[in-house]
Amino acid sequence: MPMAADDIVALIRAGIPDAEVTITDLAGDGDHYAARVVSESFRGKPRIQQQRAVYAALGGRMGGELHALQLTTAVPD
Repeated sequence: MPMAADDIVALIRAGIPDAEVTITDLAGDGDHYAARVVSESFRGKPRIQQQRAVYAALGGRMGGELHALQLTTAVPD
């Protein structure tokens, strides 16, 4: 069963409370999303650690409920 964009946002914000999350449904099928996650907690961390924090917040749903996620992380300007 596909995962709703709102559910993805909620999971990320639960794991990274200060996150600004923007989700785009890439295929219109609820299975392929792009996410942009901006958080001060990413400051000073390499991109791989930033992305791992997002995947940890998703709690193992990647590859299951959430089929594909194009992920971009950043720190606030």
